[in-house]
Amino acid sequence: MIQSLATDFVNEQLKPLERDILGRAADLSDAQTYLPAKTEAKLVKMVRKMGLWGAGVPEELGGVGLSTLGVCLVEEELAQTVVPFNFGDVTPILFDCNTEQQARFLRPALDGQKRPYLALMEPERGADLSGMKMKAEKVNGDYLLNGKKLSFSRAGDDYFAVVFAGTDKGITCFLVEKDTPGFSVTGGGEGTGWLAQVREPMSLVFKDCRVPAENILGEEGKAFHLGGKWLPQRRVVRGARCVGVARRLLDEATVQARSLETFGKSILKRTNIQAALADIATNIHAGRLMVYEAAWKSDIGKSIRCKAAMVKLYTTQTIHTVADRVAHVFNGPPHIDGLPMERLCRRALAASATELALELQRNIIARDILKGREA
Repeated sequence: MIQSLATDFVNEQLKPLERDILGRAADLSDAQTYLPAKTEAKLVKMVRKMGLWGAGVPEELGGVGLSTLGVCLVEEELAQTVVPFNFGDVTPILFDCNTEQQARFLRPALDGQKRPYLALMEPERGADLSGMKMKAEKVNGDYLLNGKKLSFSRAGDDYFAVVFAGTDKGITCFLVEKDTPGFSVTGGGEGTGWLAQVREPMSLVFKDCRVPAENILGEEGKAFHLGGKWLPQRRVVRGARCVGVARRLLDEATVQARSLETFGKSILKRTNIQAALADIATNIHAGRLMVYEAAWKSDIGKSIRCKAAMVKLYTTQTIHTVADRVAHVFNGPPHIDGLPMERLCRRALAASATELALELQRNIIARDILKGREA
């Protein structure tokens, strides 16, 4: 039932908006990064009425609290469109908010009243979080934050920063309100045209920014433990998104193969085209089985750390494989601005395709193998 609801919503509400997102002009000058505010508000109202807003957020924290498998089913369907819309997805780091912080940060983030700016990366180090330069010095019970951060979060009128900084006890996470003195944000505007394809990070600057101790998320010195309980499930959900993207790419490739003729013959009769479609379908089937099995094991209380790493590794690599096979069908690179596959691939790989991220998954898998655990 949940999958059917999500499928109908994507087909009837989101896919008709794709041309507006991709741009109708020949030069893509009218392409968009996000939906207009009124359109997005209308869609959110629909999802709330469906009872699926906050699908992956625990019920006790204000969400629907779907099972891992339920969330995967929803995300797999949502991933089949280029329209940037989700069912109230919130970073699980915020699930560790205490009661007061839930009211000030988590609930407003879930309701869309405030946007959380996740600030882990630094200008000089990028995705490498070792040797973090951002510091927080304890002064009279408060903390003075100094340094610069980058955030790829979506910009909003009202927001707060989720900042990782070093203290005497180690890396600590701070929740910093928008109007806190010494905290400023630049960049991150929504691009149009070809700029809509490029996500420029926001620059978050902290200069003697005083943050009270009650704004520490979790425990001091244990920032990297935040959201750890939900991390394996999130990897599986990312895998479901990759499967959804691959399904849409297969649909696009199938339409192309059925409609295109060269030298008076349908390309569908060519063995290399048939092989490309077969490879795509096989990868989708394998990826979906891996996602569903890991989600099921998570829902019955089994550890899925290794399985989740396998899911993220395999499904991320699948997007590369599928894009390559789609290129065979279209007889050209799939990464052409204005085509659905270009935006789909970009979105699917943005959060998980760095070699550093994939190497981490390989390390997790290898450690379990070497320890004699079930792979």
